[in-house]
Amino acid sequence: MKASLDDLRAKILELSDFPEPGLSFQDLSLLLADPDCLQTTVDLLADWARPRKPTIVLGAEAGGFILGGALACVLGAGFVAARRSDRSPAEVVRDEWEMGGGTGPFELAAGFLPAGLRVLIHDDLLATGATAQAKVELVEQFGGEVVGIAFVVELRTLNGRRRLTNHDVHSLIKL
Repeated sequence: MKASLDDLRAKILELSDFPEPGLSFQDLSLLLADPDCLQTTVDLLADWARPRKPTIVLGAEAGGFILGGALACVLGAGFVAARRSDRSPAEVVRDEWEMGGGTGPFELAAGFLPAGLRVLIHDDLLATGATAQAKVELVEQFGGEVVGIAFVVELRTLNGRRRLTNHDVHSLIKL
């Protein structure tokens, strides 16, 4: 049975004051655990991404790893992981992102994203847009073309799209 967007939305748990006071965490664990919701999520993201003809999906640690790999498989594309600092065993290129007053690096293994690739960036959540912007900058450093940025959930009150105005951005669920 195919799940609806309302079914997907109902599976997202909001955890207040996590990971720190004043923030809230959108937990997709129940959505991922439900086979119909998982399949619908991947199908809907793939339907949006397919006309953009990506050759690779770039997923961000950790939420973007889960659905990014599945999305790449359905699209017939490859998958590359953008990792948080010091988690790649290979030589890396870094870009900084900002969140809640702090910053942190993203790393992409050198040589995994040759110039000229059509890259779909995927993550589970669009909040401030800082991590997505860092991933865009990494792709551009390697000479790739960002053909779209796809999210499962977008927190509209944080206006993360403002950092991504030059790119085609899609989110399934807007909270």
